[in-house]
Amino acid sequence: MIWSVSDARFEAGLDWARVWAKEHGGSLAAPTRAAVGGYAIGAGLRAAAEVPEGKPGALDPQRRAALEEIDPWWAPRWPVVWQRTYAVARQWWLESDGRVDWAQLPAETAFEGEQLGRWVRAQRAGWAELDQEQRDLLAALGITEDVELAAARAAAAAKPKVSRADRFAQGLAALAAFVQREGHARVPRAHKEDGTSLGTWLSACF
Repeated sequence: MIWSVSDARFEAGLDWARVWAKEHGGSLAAPTRAAVGGYAIGAGLRAAAEVPEGKPGALDPQRRAALEEIDPWWAPRWPVVWQRTYAVARQWWLESDGRVDWAQLPAETAFEGEQLGRWVRAQRAGWAELDQEQRDLLAALGITEDVELAAARAAAAAKPKVSRADRFAQGLAALAAFVQREGHARVPRAHKEDGTSLGTWLSACF
């Protein structure tokens, strides 16, 4: 006799979750609409996991523990898309017997439908923006921060933004300097004046 239809359905779904994880490198970071055996893998329980324990709609602690036994990161604090791509990176790493030079991985590298090369570069460049546990997960695969690229990104972000009005004023000043020197305003397309691409600016404005 089934005392709880809900519990019985959860147990059946748990079996299918194990099947999904086995086929996806041990990960339950499935797309939102993913399903296997008629059971939704990518939604529902993850939403319930975000509800604080004891609040209406919160996931039962025993169910949470059962899912974490399959995949400790089945409901991460960060976007599940990140976790799904991480699982693909881990699968690549495992199939390479842990011998992967992530720094030399071509940007166009794709694996299991994911743009793995671009993703790895983005993680290495945006290391400072990651949660500490995300960094730990990446470090376990040998993925580390790209210090030079991260510094370049930080410098670009810190660079003062020039408004459209300021750019126009700079262009006018450069044009005035050119006309005063040359006596005409026939600026070659590739000409630069005081650091301003004057020819390109004129083509865009007039």
